[in-house]
Amino acid sequence: MPMKTKAFSETLALSWSAIKASPLRTVLTSLIISFGIMALVGILSATDALKQSLESNFTSLGANTLTLRNSQGGFFAGGANRRQNPAISYRQAKAFKDRMAFAGAKTSLTYVAGGAEQLNYGNRSTNPNNMVTAADENYLYTGGFELAEGRNFTADDVQRGKNYVILGNETKTTLFGEASAVGKTVKMRGKPYMVVGVLAEKGNSGMFSGDRGAWVTITYARANFTAGRPNYTLSVNAPSAPLLDAVQGQCTALMRSVRKLKPKEENNFYIIRSDSIAKSLIDNLGMVTTGAFIIGIITLLGASIALMNIMLVSVTERTREIGTRKALGATKKSISTQFLGEAVVITQLGGWTGIVFGIIIGNVVANMVDGQFFIPWTWITVAFILSIGVGLLAGWYPASKAAALNPVDALRHE
Repeated sequence: MPMKTKAFSETLALSWSAIKASPLRTVLTSLIISFGIMALVGILSATDALKQSLESNFTSLGANTLTLRNSQGGFFAGGANRRQNPAISYRQAKAFKDRMAFAGAKTSLTYVAGGAEQLNYGNRSTNPNNMVTAADENYLYTGGFELAEGRNFTADDVQRGKNYVILGNETKTTLFGEASAVGKTVKMRGKPYMVVGVLAEKGNSGMFSGDRGAWVTITYARANFTAGRPNYTLSVNAPSAPLLDAVQGQCTALMRSVRKLKPKEENNFYIIRSDSIAKSLIDNLGMVTTGAFIIGIITLLGASIALMNIMLVSVTERTREIGTRKALGATKKSISTQFLGEAVVITQLGGWTGIVFGIIIGNVVANMVDGQFFIPWTWITVAFILSIGVGLLAGWYPASKAAALNPVDALRHE
């Protein structure tokens, strides 16, 4: 065993000496490999960060929540079986909420009262891009919102139609800066609203952010914001994730009853699970992952061809050296091992460089989407195995050619 270890060490030393003798060739070949590994690790790590961010953002929207509406909504644009169902009326929504009796579940009803509203306080005004949502006392709970200051609507506020408002964090900052907004009066459409609460900042979650907007009591909104026939949305929060299916079954049966559907009639409403939206988007990211993997493999294939050509050139340039080593007693196995070792070392240099830069790229993307720093051990392992595979694949033919050289002919080579 010690003799084999010594022979292996000597072979690696010879391989490293040969690599150092051609630094430019080594660097260029390693760079080709590192780009392939960097694309593989970087893009796949970035998609993992996006998945992590999506799961986090949708959890913040309201874990274990079911949304009932008359259409699937924008998340399923282009999907199959889309149809225009009758809007959910206030009478139906209220009946559903009153009759929803699953233990521990909370139900809220809401509708979009205004899509482009401007709020005013003294001489300060927001841009006319605030969404105003008519909500009840349970909406902040089912929607996964938290309060930074003040309080939520009470059932009494909703029942009496109080002209109260809860502000999104960005809207509050625009109107009040760092000062407290609770107890002060803002205006919308020339009518006063007393601020009773301000939502905690949700961060830059794109279209899922609740930072810009305002929430008013649904009873007051019905008297002051109704334009045409509102389309109500119901949200039901299950007590726990394992009970989500049971709650969904009861919601389906109850809504069919409220909508007065006959047994043979199809549902004319949709139940959207909070986790199904995230799953839909994450499934789409799976295509990105597949594409990134294919790009990485193609790049590594090109790198292996380039490495093979360089190793073949190396065999030609070192024919006399190979002949001398064979004349001194080197076996075919030692010659082929040396050239395979050179190929693997070169690919490892490129591979680990690509892994380091891939981790950096992946975590830069994670930081941009408010994800956490992480080291993608799975993709590092895959990249390590692939780089070794590329080295063996690219080095096998040149190593075999070198080992098969006749020592007499090799020594005569000019």
